[in-house]
Amino acid sequence: MLTYAEALERVGEGERPSVILGNGFSRAWRDDIFNYANLLDAANFGPRDDQIRELFRRLDTYDFEAVMRCLVSARTVLESYGDGAHLGEQIRADEQGLKDALIAAIAQTHPERPWDVTNDQYSAVRSFLCTFASIFTLNYDLLLYWSRNVDVQPPLRTDDGFRRESKWLGYGTNQQVHFLHGGLHIFDSPAGVKKHTFDGGGSIIDQVRDNLNEGRFPLFVSEPTSKRKLARIEHNPYLNFCYRALSNLNGTVFVLGHSIDENDKHIFDAVKNSAVSQIFMSLYGDERSDANTRSKANALAYLGGPGRLVEFFDAATSRVWEQG
Repeated sequence: MLTYAEALERVGEGERPSVILGNGFSRAWRDDIFNYANLLDAANFGPRDDQIRELFRRLDTYDFEAVMRCLVSARTVLESYGDGAHLGEQIRADEQGLKDALIAAIAQTHPERPWDVTNDQYSAVRSFLCTFASIFTLNYDLLLYWSRNVDVQPPLRTDDGFRRESKWLGYGTNQQVHFLHGGLHIFDSPAGVKKHTFDGGGSIIDQVRDNLNEGRFPLFVSEPTSKRKLARIEHNPYLNFCYRALSNLNGTVFVLGHSIDENDKHIFDAVKNSAVSQIFMSLYGDERSDANTRSKANALAYLGGPGRLVEFFDAATSRVWEQG
């Protein structure tokens, strides 16, 4: 397995690659915050709390999307037998409750302020991000947003496609940063897709929590299957623009902190259908572990093909949040 530095050396001279960031990017900063076990502890499933937590226990998982997929399968079975309409509606309601609880738990457990990240950590992550011409993230949190905007060296000039009054334009801009599944700071409004910004009166996370308390949710893709995620993406102008940008890539792409699961196959389909010629996938821990063996097999199946190189590097060697 390559180191991150060795992978960079294989990028063509003068080329700036692109990067897709998964949850491992955020967990590398604070694993105790950005993991599913912590989110499950913080989640509130309302009057169905006991029943839904029992599902997690029986399925032996902390993964919200895995539980949602089981609910979808259960509803499909009920519908195919033409019975259990009432139970099917309860399952559908539980699936929506899971999605809402996930969003609320992410907002509740999120770091309060940008200065929870140290200047040294910002310098390190900005040095990492400077390498890439385009940045795509599957994360909902604000770490990438903060890292782009903080006044810390080195310089990091990137365009997120938002303009006056924090409204997204996208088309006609040089958008380089793409939140493929939405984010806490992005929301739909009657005027179009907009983003929260620090307004001097309250932090972004405070604004998000206030909105959640009033039943207004951020732009968020948390559907349980790749097919349903893609349908959600295609029906939102911002998400669809970001997805199309992914499918228009060429050259080299790095994928950091993603387990290459089937529920995000739409992301890898976009890359596979692009003109990308070289892909470097990160693996965390023992390359021969069951999880990494599965990730490697999926990466080759989802992304491999004639004229395209797929290789793997050690995620720990990227040291995204560590200087020097």
